[in-house]
Amino acid sequence: MDNDILDSLQAVLTTTPTRWQSLAATLPPALLRRPAAPGEWSALECLQHLIDAERGVFPVRARAFLAGQDLPAYDPDRQGTRLAAEVMPEALAGEFAALRAESLGVLEHVTPADLKRQVRHEELGPVTLSQLLHEWAGHDLMHTVQAERALMQPFIEGCGPWRMYFLDHVASED
Repeated sequence: MDNDILDSLQAVLTTTPTRWQSLAATLPPALLRRPAAPGEWSALECLQHLIDAERGVFPVRARAFLAGQDLPAYDPDRQGTRLAAEVMPEALAGEFAALRAESLGVLEHVTPADLKRQVRHEELGPVTLSQLLHEWAGHDLMHTVQAERALMQPFIEGCGPWRMYFLDHVASED
């Protein structure tokens, strides 16, 4: 996939904001705020985390690679933003879409030759730009799946005998 990473990354990163805008525009806010289980993130908390990563992680790291600078660690629990109770889902999705549009501009400067660039990550050691870009796409998809898992829970809980078909997706047993 290394040869196609720039095209694949562009496709994933372009699709993610659209998915979130659709969810935010159509689903009830209470459903978007509902965590999958106690102590887990809600869909909106996943979106807030994606915004935090868009502000201070992935595009910042991509620029650092292009400048030959090492990467600091990132701790989402310490450096992340706590979701404000009054935030509206559509506003959050819009903010994410705007930030992502800026990030896509950073990727316009990345060439296939840049993929082999290597810097040092504070915790992980030597990493390549290709590895970072793979992580970026995977991170988007992982937290979208996590959000959708949270959204599934009330439907799984209410489906009676069909619940057995969802066992791989149940966040907690009753």
